[in-house]
Parts: sequence; structure tokens; C-alpha cells
Amino acid sequence: MWILIIITILLFVYLCYALFNPEKF
Repeated sequence: MWILIIITILLFVYLCYALFNPEKF
């Protein structure tokens, strides 16, 4: 279960980073 939680958190952080830095994607 911890693996799923970590993956979800990483995806959430990645999406937030992409939203605040759209010019890099």
C-alpha cells in the first residue's frame, strides 16, 4: 500500500510542478 501512496504523491507533485511551470513541458 505504501508504494501506491508514494506514487500518488509523486504524480500529484509532478502535476502541480507542470501547472506552475508550463513552459518547461
